[in-house]
Amino acid sequence: MTLGLVVNPTAGKGRGARIGARVHDVLRRRGHAVVDLSAATLAQATDRARAAALEGLDGLVVVGGDGMVHLGVNVVAGTGLGLGIVPAGTGNDIARAFGLPKDVDRAVAAVEHGLDAGARPVDAVRTGAPGLAAHEWFAGALSCGIDADVNARANELRWPRGSARYVRALIPALAAFRPYGYRVTLDDQVWEQPGTLVAVANVPWIGGGLNIAPDAVVDDGLLDVVVAGPFTKPGVVRIFPSIYRGGHVGHPQVQVLRSRSVLIEPVSELGPTPPPAFADGERIGPLPLRAEVVPGALRVLC
Repeated sequence: MTLGLVVNPTAGKGRGARIGARVHDVLRRRGHAVVDLSAATLAQATDRARAAALEGLDGLVVVGGDGMVHLGVNVVAGTGLGLGIVPAGTGNDIARAFGLPKDVDRAVAAVEHGLDAGARPVDAVRTGAPGLAAHEWFAGALSCGIDADVNARANELRWPRGSARYVRALIPALAAFRPYGYRVTLDDQVWEQPGTLVAVANVPWIGGGLNIAPDAVVDDGLLDVVVAGPFTKPGVVRIFPSIYRGGHVGHPQVQVLRSRSVLIEPVSELGPTPPPAFADGERIGPLPLRAEVVPGALRVLC
């Protein structure tokens, strides 16, 4: 088999480079032809991976966190090419949803199982500005509120590791927070009010273990849209710890709605414009954005 390999060397504070070298070695020792498509930037690596996919690969393997999975999804979604994932980041929320192991030998075995037995078809989500053909794919969750602000701030931090970065980033995000103005249009209803966050989830977790959508399923053809009303700053502080176990969904100001598509728009009359959205930990851009689930668009080697 010929496998493309993309490694994020900075994932997990340098673990990505070490794990990537080992994955490369294990794949070659097990008889695979490995084409290293890694590059200095994610954009360059994406271009190289797309070119290699067109030339003919049997699968694409990414080594890193959710950002690397995001890269892989945007190369293979809708093509039928299988995506292998070796978790090596600080969050690994998407890999967790697929039940993928962190151990290199077991992760490679999962890739080979998918190659031999057939990749697992799961949902991917297409998002972009309404009315435009340009779009991006994601596999995890689209964050469109204080969660997106926290994500942006956490990306700027060098320490601490893992989900603790998001806790630290919450402090300055709260200092600047006022409830945002939203209109969220789903298949069969509209949610319009001031709010704290809107998260469009295909998997249960974001932010390195925050269980934002506990009942989200990767292959049910539906998005779990989590909407939260206008919490005060102390209210955000009180509810934040409960998100790790999914307890926030029991709060009267939190709803989980399900839909095949969702349009999220800012409404200035109801509050400040929400921050630019993030998906799989990567910046997508400002609202308005439409997200639409495409059942079976992603094939995971697991």
